[in-house]
Amino acid sequence: MSEPSPVAFVTGSARRIGAEIARRLHRDGWHVVLHCRGNRAEAEALRDDLLAARADSAELVVADFAQAGAAATAVREAAGVWGRLDALVNNASSYKATPLTDLRPEQTEDLLASNLKAPLEAAQAFAKQAGAAAIVNIIDTLVRHVRPGYAPYFAAKSGLWTLTEALALELAPAIRVNGVAPGHILWATNSSLDEAEQAAERGRIPLQRLGTPEAIASAVAYLLSAEADYVTGAVLPVDGGLRLA
Repeated sequence: MSEPSPVAFVTGSARRIGAEIARRLHRDGWHVVLHCRGNRAEAEALRDDLLAARADSAELVVADFAQAGAAATAVREAAGVWGRLDALVNNASSYKATPLTDLRPEQTEDLLASNLKAPLEAAQAFAKQAGAAAIVNIIDTLVRHVRPGYAPYFAAKSGLWTLTEALALELAPAIRVNGVAPGHILWATNSSLDEAEQAAERGRIPLQRLGTPEAIASAVAYLLSAEADYVTGAVLPVDGGLRLA
């Protein structure tokens, strides 16, 4: 009898980087539980593509992580699909400009909920699941080189960086916890940068180009693989050297 496929829950996986992470893990033989909040049509289309490639290998959980307890419930639902959950990828993230002079409490709460509170809640629920073995948190390489106008976002991502290290200690030796810190991969859909400003940002990158979602997915796949079985508490920058600029 063949070994059952490992199962990964990838939050925020309807599109962009999260979708590519899900595709990569699926190609590597994982069963994948997708998650979305508002992009349900895109998430369902991705699920159907994965199922067309391999039957009974993908499912979808819909949840709004801004709601208290939603992330933990989603993890339990993901674990119930195939009766196990081996990996958690905390990718779901809100991102928006929030100048301090105009900052509203609901904006702060949304950014903290998706970028810090939900990953913590999900990790707690994941640690209780049979088969739980590895967590990867998607952070941001610019946490150490913050920009003005995004205080709650960077505060939350900085907290997620610290949380990654704290959980690596607390959950060892049973569960490995690591992070991936992307640089400029895809411009945000709500980006305020015009073409000249985007060109200037690319010019700051030592490798002089944007990264790709595939590069982030490869880093996640490595950290979840047996090849990384002695790696925990690490945050892997995938940023073309941007953090050094």
